[in-house]
Amino acid sequence: MLKNLHINNYALISVLDINFETGFTVVTGETGAGKSIILGALSLILGNRADSKSIKSDADKCIIEARFDISAYKGINAFFDDNALDFDEKSCLIRREITNAGKSRAFINDTPVALNVLRDLSSRLIDIHSQHENLLLSNESFQLDIVDTIAKNTFVHDNYKTKFNHWNKLKTELKQLTLLAERQTAEQDYIQFQYQLLADAGLSIDEQTELESEYRMLNHAEEIKSALQKSVSLLDEDNKSLQLIKDIISSVSTVKKFIPQGESWYDRLQTTYIDLKDLSADISAYNEKTAFNPQRMEWINERLSEIYTLQKKFKTDSVDGLIELREQFGRKLLEIESYAEQIGMLEKNITESYRELKDEADKLTQSRLNACKPIELHLTEQMKMLGMPNVRFVVRVNQKDEFAENGQDEVQFFFSANKNREMQPVQQIASGGEISRMMLSIKSLVANKSNLPTIIFDEIDSGVSGEIAHRMGEIMQNMSCGMQVIAITHLPQIAAKGKQHFRVYKDESGIKAETFMKQLNTDERITELAQMLSGINVSDAAIKNARELLGV
Repeated sequence: MLKNLHINNYALISVLDINFETGFTVVTGETGAGKSIILGALSLILGNRADSKSIKSDADKCIIEARFDISAYKGINAFFDDNALDFDEKSCLIRREITNAGKSRAFINDTPVALNVLRDLSSRLIDIHSQHENLLLSNESFQLDIVDTIAKNTFVHDNYKTKFNHWNKLKTELKQLTLLAERQTAEQDYIQFQYQLLADAGLSIDEQTELESEYRMLNHAEEIKSALQKSVSLLDEDNKSLQLIKDIISSVSTVKKFIPQGESWYDRLQTTYIDLKDLSADISAYNEKTAFNPQRMEWINERLSEIYTLQKKFKTDSVDGLIELREQFGRKLLEIESYAEQIGMLEKNITESYRELKDEADKLTQSRLNACKPIELHLTEQMKMLGMPNVRFVVRVNQKDEFAENGQDEVQFFFSANKNREMQPVQQIASGGEISRMMLSIKSLVANKSNLPTIIFDEIDSGVSGEIAHRMGEIMQNMSCGMQVIAITHLPQIAAKGKQHFRVYKDESGIKAETFMKQLNTDERITELAQMLSGINVSDAAIKNARELLGV
């Protein structure tokens, strides 16, 4: 429940500090006194958009604080845990600060929070029903929300939404895959041609490097063979190179025992002789197989030309790049061939998902149908109490062919206040006074089914008076047995029902107008009610009537 409201430098309010009690609280005051200013300040606590123009003209910033007792709100501590906020069930403080520069800050228990976090919490703690909200009754989505609230079908509704989102996701995937398949199937011949071109080339890794090396060798075959033959001749045993090494080895062997480095020289010479002998054999073997081969050279030239042409066509400078493209085209062809299978699988999944969605939609529909009769009985009973003895009210739930986020149902409230008139949708037939009474009846029903701690009615009594106002007051008074109810009213019959009574007034005696809010004692309440009954010039009859309304 709302325990305290503190307003500082907001519109015409310099400082306002009000303590609220449990039960039914009424707020009265002349038109223009500032009741809407107080509601505007409360709307900031609910996370509404801040406007720097609302700050008192001579102030740098305004502060709105609302303190709540949430000890009776079960499960609310999870919200504080999820958002890493301090939790005090006896004192939950919500604060908004707005500077004249237009900056806004929000706090929960002195911890800065984003506006969406503040909205999430405050929407669980307080509901402000303003006059324009009566128009919501004409909105079919609002009517659906009412039915869902009474049905308490959150679990079923969440299951349906999960199935609905999954079904939509599968349909989107199918649409995208079908478009992709159509587009790429149209390109299949081109991709197949590209792939075949590369596949027929029979490319292998390092082929280009090896062919270019061989081509260079064949192109210089005569020069290479001449050089190799000369090398073999110079290294041959019959010539001087190897024989000279042998002679040096022989010479060193005779003196190595007399020279410290002799053994090392001898070993190195032996190694050199063996290496040169092996080298001579290798060069000789290579020389024997080296020959100019014009046919091979022509083939290599044609092969390299083919490779260079492919590289130019596919804009790459390596055989590795061509092979990678070949593999990509191959994978793309396999992918295109698999589209039919993928589409078939998706269609099967969509059919199964549709069946599951339909099951959940039917459960949701049934939960709403089950809620219709309690809504009809409650609203009919309440509206009869509110001066509509011949009222008829029916909730119609029709299942549509298409699925929507909130189910497959279309909900409409049908209403007639007169015996001789057919029931029609509420928005087509109900008058302003009838809408007010119907909305109060709906709110009283919802209040019994929800955990909402506080509700504020802003002149929900619009369009009614007399005995009907008295009965509306009784309904709000009964509602306050299970929750805190605050009503802003111009009707004395309703104001008299309050356990706590505040008067909002404007003082224009100073340099600037100021709005104040004062809790009235019994005598002040009598005077206020008498003025509401007869105007400024209070008569004895009005005083007597006011006392009767208060029962004092």
